[in-house]
Amino acid sequence: MDELLASRLGLIKHRVAVMSGKGGVGKTTVAVNLAVALANAGKTVGILDGDVHGPNVPKMFGLEGRSPGGSKVGIEPIVSETGIKVMSMAFMLPDPDTPVIWRGPVKHTVFKQFLAEVNWGPLDYLIVDLPPGTGDEPLSIAQLLGNPLWAIVVTTPQDVALLDSRKSVVFARTVEMNLLGIVENMSGLICPHCSGSIDLFRSGGGLKASRDLGVPFLGSIPIDPSLVIGGDTGTPASVADPESVSTKAFQSLAAQVSGMLESGAVSAA
Repeated sequence: MDELLASRLGLIKHRVAVMSGKGGVGKTTVAVNLAVALANAGKTVGILDGDVHGPNVPKMFGLEGRSPGGSKVGIEPIVSETGIKVMSMAFMLPDPDTPVIWRGPVKHTVFKQFLAEVNWGPLDYLIVDLPPGTGDEPLSIAQLLGNPLWAIVVTTPQDVALLDSRKSVVFARTVEMNLLGIVENMSGLICPHCSGSIDLFRSGGGLKASRDLGVPFLGSIPIDPSLVIGGDTGTPASVADPESVSTKAFQSLAAQVSGMLESGAVSAA
């Protein structure tokens, strides 16, 4: 399987892991809408849902209840309406309420199968939605993906989230991931009446953390009702509302990511 894994990864130009130090910061929302923004910019994109215990990527793409097929070259990922290839543990479960009760070694084997046996084909970007935290699962996936592997750390502005996001930065460096930067999610709410910004969870914490840790700041994603609606209905906000403030923020994020990686502005360690 090691040779097959190397062969699959060899067809992927850029591997980007989206991670967070804790749950509840909107990491999957960022991963999904970043993938859509890259696809809308003409890139070939796949997304691997690395959270086996809370696999939410299919719901956000409106792909619940689908099952991947097989072919002579492997497991065929489900393709979203935006052309993004998707693989998730959710496709393997009999129903959404079934929990995955596995220990680490079993999960490592499944991650390896998702990378080696799935027919990802040639991709410009494979976005990997890592499970939250700095434990066994993100470590397994990072080791399987190998180098060069790029990381985006998602945080929210409040101090308790920033404490954990700083751990993610140190984790990424420890396992030799290459840090693209920090994204501050839920950064202010645009008032629908006066168009002013309301800092529900404060703001600026992501920028400060990036400066303290010497990591690029990739921008802020505002609180936007269209993101919530898109995640629940299976039509990402970047598709459903192209003119929303969050969609424009993700377009900016995708432009930064592709610009950094494709121009050679950053180099792998």
